[in-house]
Amino acid sequence: MAQDCCPPRMDTMILACGGGSDVGQLSNQAAVELTLEGFGKLSCLAAVGARLPAFIQAAKDIAILVVIDGFEVGCAKGVLAQAEVPLRAYLVITALGNDKNKNLNLPRPETDRGKQTATDLRRRRREADGHRSYTRHQKLFPLF
Repeated sequence: MAQDCCPPRMDTMILACGGGSDVGQLSNQAAVELTLEGFGKLSCLAAVGARLPAFIQAAKDIAILVVIDGFEVGCAKGVLAQAEVPLRAYLVITALGNDKNKNLNLPRPETDRGKQTATDLRRRRREADGHRSYTRHQKLFPLF
């Protein structure tokens, strides 16, 4: 099942908030679009939260894990902490200057800014790692 999550040729998994605010939905929309553009593979944050072993193991083993949260409460970050999955590339949409609200009409520029920031995070992660693959037994690298 872990193989279904992220095919061997894919080195980037995306886990995103899907919360009930604009920034939660911006997180999810950016993740969906990045997946459609071939950046990485969107996986199921709820499956990690439900402690489904194959999803947790896939998140631990993937070379690059990009996590996108809507705002500082950090639900995605908390789910991963509970599952003992290390953060390696972490983005909070409100840190990009977006204010959290309940307007679910998502502005295009904000989605594009989130996608660009995720792309920059992955590039820096790859540069820092020298394209090495992670396993759960390797030392953690600093967050960006």
